Amino acid sequence: MKDHIVCLAIESSCDETSAAVVVDGRRVLSNIISTQIDIHKAYGGVVPEIASRHHLNNINPVIDEALDSAGIGFKDLDFICVTNRPGLIGALLIGTASAKALAYALNIPLIGVHHIRGHICANYIAHPELEPPFTALVVSGGHSTLADVRGYTDYEIVGQTRDDAAGEAFDKVARVLGLGYPGGPLLDKLAREGNPEAIPFKRVYLEKDSYDFSFSGTKTGVLNYLNSKRQKNEAVNSADVAASFQAAVVEVLVTKAVRLAKDRGRDKLVLAGGVAANSCLRESLAKACEKAGIKLFAPPPVLCTDNGAMIGCAGYYEYMAGAKDEKMNLDAFANAPLE
Repeated sequence: MKDHIVCLAIESSCDETSAAVVVDGRRVLSNIISTQIDIHKAYGGVVPEIASRHHLNNINPVIDEALDSAGIGFKDLDFICVTNRPGLIGALLIGTASAKALAYALNIPLIGVHHIRGHICANYIAHPELEPPFTALVVSGGHSTLADVRGYTDYEIVGQTRDDAAGEAFDKVARVLGLGYPGGPLLDKLAREGNPEAIPFKRVYLEKDSYDFSFSGTKTGVLNYLNSKRQKNEAVNSADVAASFQAAVVEVLVTKAVRLAKDRGRDKLVLAGGVAANSCLRESLAKACEKAGIKLFAPPPVLCTDNGAMIGCAGYYEYMAGAKDEKMNLDAFANAPLE
């Protein structure tokens, strides 16, 4: 490994504790993910304090497993990177504190990584031929973001959510339909059985030429529809509701993403984030990109969820650009701009 740059990457921004060993930014030797989905199911969503507690219990075993699976030791690491923004502050602090302690003890550089940059960089791992510039659509439980990626560390936010992120809206609608947790994948599964044109839920595009998103009104439209049906004692076809709501959200995401790529003269569009695993979004975006002559890149499902490998990739490009955080001064931030 002496001719290569090896990093240990740590991710703990929400309810997955993950550590990965990544070589030269794109070659993943290990990517260990310990999820808390079953723990939070009982509450219908992530409970921050419980998430932090489990990160604390899991972080060291996950790091040890990542190194063992990669077949390397601490002495082989060139630097450590960690998600330190944005996310649940208690969860972020667990990962950040662990990374700081290791970097200090090993006397190697430490890089703080933006979580959304990590999601975008997951595509570099999945697609070795991918290089910037390109348009990026990041869709997750907490983020709906359109970015112009001009270089490996050069990002411009062009549009973002003004209220509910797409994934958050999916989860809320899944909850009122009684689908359980995590709602997004369950809503996607149910939607395949329904008619996406059954109910004309509103598509919200905001001001002319705006690249921002707003899904709160569409979500409220679902709630009003369900309440109206129940007040009239009429049956509700949950599959049609799921399919129609999903279609309304996806149409807005796809339309704005493709329009931005055209406006910026980009011939590549990258999809990223937890909701990038949504089948309707992937299929609709693929069709729209093919029609527009744009090449679509999307990661496999394992790289859509929060994971250490994507953080290792993002950290590598920050490292190569000369970034280096003071080991004992690196802090965690619940909110932080992508730029």
